[in-house]
Amino acid sequence: MDPTLHHATSSFVHETAIVEPGARVGERTRVWHHAHVRDGAVVGADCTLGRNVYIDVGARVGDRVKIQNNVSVYQGVTLEDEVFVGPSAVFTNDRYPRAEGDWELVPTIVRSGASIGANSTIVCGVEIGAWAMVGAGSVLTRSVAAHELVVGNPAKRIGWACACGRVAARTDAAPADLRCDVCKAAGIPAR
Repeated sequence: MDPTLHHATSSFVHETAIVEPGARVGERTRVWHHAHVRDGAVVGADCTLGRNVYIDVGARVGDRVKIQNNVSVYQGVTLEDEVFVGPSAVFTNDRYPRAEGDWELVPTIVRSGASIGANSTIVCGVEIGAWAMVGAGSVLTRSVAAHELVVGNPAKRIGWACACGRVAARTDAAPADLRCDVCKAAGIPAR
């Protein structure tokens, strides 16, 4: 494969991975075993795409994103910078899926710094706010505010997460003077 046709010359694409012509893969991005980046997909710089990751036509992945093994990022999904997606997380892009007939693409956006835990399901049409955290195994059916920490099926707020990833508060309402005990960051925004 000619690396200049498909991706930046400083990126790494494993020999078993497929990067289709017309896909854009940024500098220093690593595309691992059996991953597939479709024509028209955009993957930013300094990303890691784990084993069996699929990036669909028209999907957008920002810079410094880490997508763990067995994740499909379908058309209509946008992952902004510094997003983490845990192993086997699932994104959808159609609210009324059928094997035949027309379908309606419903976009999903994951804002900068957000984290999605392993085996979570993200139902299309939601926005996950900056630095929010979706706990492992959650089923997300609604949008999540910046720094909101949600878990369960359906996912519900159990607190607020700091940008460092630690739980900043386990309250139903974020206090105005919230401060992270670990990194000492202040001002976790409320809804």
